[in-house]
Amino acid sequence: MLTVDHLRKDYRDLTAVNNLSFRLDKGDIFGFIGPNGAGKTTTLKVCATLLEPTEGTVYVDGLDVTTQAADVRGIIGFMPDFFGVYDDIMVWEYLEFFAASYSIPRHRRKGIIDDVLELTDLRGKRDAFVEELSRGMKQRLCLAKTLVHDPKVLLLDEPASGLDPRARIEIKELLKELKAMGKTILISSHILPELADFCNKIGIIEQGEMVISGDVEEIMRVVHGGMALEITLYDDCEKAVALLSELPDVRAVKRDGNSIRVDFSTDQVDNTAIIRRLIENGVRVRSFNETRVDLEDIFMKVTRGVVS
Repeated sequence: MLTVDHLRKDYRDLTAVNNLSFRLDKGDIFGFIGPNGAGKTTTLKVCATLLEPTEGTVYVDGLDVTTQAADVRGIIGFMPDFFGVYDDIMVWEYLEFFAASYSIPRHRRKGIIDDVLELTDLRGKRDAFVEELSRGMKQRLCLAKTLVHDPKVLLLDEPASGLDPRARIEIKELLKELKAMGKTILISSHILPELADFCNKIGIIEQGEMVISGDVEEIMRVVHGGMALEITLYDDCEKAVALLSELPDVRAVKRDGNSIRVDFSTDQVDNTAIIRRLIENGVRVRSFNETRVDLEDIFMKVTRGVVS
């Protein structure tokens, strides 16, 4: 559904995106991760036909974004990080404008507008003025606008940026619903917990270049290559750190208060023997559990903390 091949975008002397390649199949949810200034928005704008690439190609459902831009716009929905509206315009008028822009016949617009308002939980705000909406409701309205023409591919630029925790959870649940509807979604963010629950693929970009990309589970396995154990103690933390550090296949031991995280270089770890070792040496264990590597772990391992 989306193929980016050796994409490069220059702004005078600045190369914002350099030799970027990735692929999305139908139904993929691709988390596009990177710090501010890494090139995420530039990439999305090229995919959305708003910028022409300096080099490379981008195809959406087999259509070239440069030579077939008008056709591409009919099958994509682009949600920018910030969007503006005219003053004194109601929610339904805002959606009516975009429905007309996509040449949706007048007799079909009301039903479509009602459907996207229902999907984004904005039905009660149909006659409200846009400038009166909260930041979270405006984000949902922008997503509703993105959906009026039923696009195959959604390009979402930091959709949860600036939202409070409740609004962020609501946007996340809405994206899960769109995933269930079979949409192919490219979503950029620098807030990693937003993406962990529903992305099946990720790409990490830094200084305009793709550091790593592919299936989430495969990347976690390749990058981390082991397991981690979280142990909470009542006391004797320093003694526990020393004991755990002596174990075979231990890569790192990190203490945070009364909690200790042990990273192993292998998946074949006998948790029972580890806890027995602590108890037999007088360390009182409160709880322990295996923990999955998360996107933050991967991000910190493969990036260097630089921006363009």
